[in-house]
Amino acid sequence: MAGVKPLAGQPNSGLTRKRNIWNILHLDPVLLSLLLLLMGAGLFILYSGADRNLAVVEAQAVRFGLGLVVMFVLAQFEPAVFRRWAPWLYGVGLAALVAVLLVGVGAKGAQRWLALPGLPRFQPSEGMKLLVPITAAWYLSRYYLPPTFRRVMIGLAIVLVPMGLIIQQPDLGTSLLVGMAGIFVVFFAGISWKLITAFFALVSVSAPLMWLFVMRDYQKQRVLTLLDPESDPLGAGWNIIQSKTAIGSGGVDGKGWLQGTQSHLEFLPESHTDFIVAVLAEEFGFIGMLALITLYFLIILRCLYIAVMAQDSFSRLVAGALTMTFFLYVFVNIGMVSGLLPVVGVPLPLISYGGTSAITLLAAFGVLMSIQTHRRMITA
Repeated sequence: MAGVKPLAGQPNSGLTRKRNIWNILHLDPVLLSLLLLLMGAGLFILYSGADRNLAVVEAQAVRFGLGLVVMFVLAQFEPAVFRRWAPWLYGVGLAALVAVLLVGVGAKGAQRWLALPGLPRFQPSEGMKLLVPITAAWYLSRYYLPPTFRRVMIGLAIVLVPMGLIIQQPDLGTSLLVGMAGIFVVFFAGISWKLITAFFALVSVSAPLMWLFVMRDYQKQRVLTLLDPESDPLGAGWNIIQSKTAIGSGGVDGKGWLQGTQSHLEFLPESHTDFIVAVLAEEFGFIGMLALITLYFLIILRCLYIAVMAQDSFSRLVAGALTMTFFLYVFVNIGMVSGLLPVVGVPLPLISYGGTSAITLLAAFGVLMSIQTHRRMITA
């Protein structure tokens, strides 16, 4: 490899790369291409899901553009910068979550947003999906891995404090995503199977207590609706019944773009946000769903490659956790729209309409690109 020599002591490490435009821009061309393809598909489907409302598509395109700018900016920083600033940004995030509970803006029975003078309304809990795993990785990577029991408990505390604040908003779906993002870091740090077994046992034992003292009435109703949606077909069960009808009516190759009856005749609620995958399944059928899942699989595969090739514990933990969080987004949304999981308000990544979620996801991909493109390289 002209002009490049391996790292000392690692002649066959495979970590050296030719310097090209992508390394200079600190962008991963494979991941970027897959993301652009996914966003393009998202805008295409959104036009139908929003009932041909071009203004909605244009607004989402602007948000994608802002998210790509954020991704590019974050990709320029070395992973050490994220590690250095993690605890401070985590503290700011906790303060913002407390502010939401005190002076936040409410909508539809939930108080999840902050409206600061001169800034658009935003949802601080979305940022914690990124800050919590980075902060947990910052703490655990400071010590030898696998971590001791005491350090595992501190790592879990880093995860549980913001999770508890988000539950109070209330926003159970986001709190679970934030919690899982942090728990993935603790898991990848190498905890023993005894602790993993104890954790699942604790969750099982505490589930009845959560049902009685933590979960609100509408959250309980979602679980009951999952078990028997036909018990209230015109009320709580309406969403999932119409969603499953749309998915099933798509068949193998679908009804055709803009030809879906469930969404365009307004049977399917939230057709451009949480239930947009039902629009895709109805109009493009099994083939369309297979294509979408394949695209998601390729993105996840590339992100796992970045995690494996990372050169330090902090980068590996962050990359692995962000990848699994993205997978969780996909799994939960498709699961709830298919009637396999309760409806928890989790959008389909870069397909559903929404600004904060899209920007947060693209910011996470910016961190992944930083990890990939700042790997050490020694030139001759």
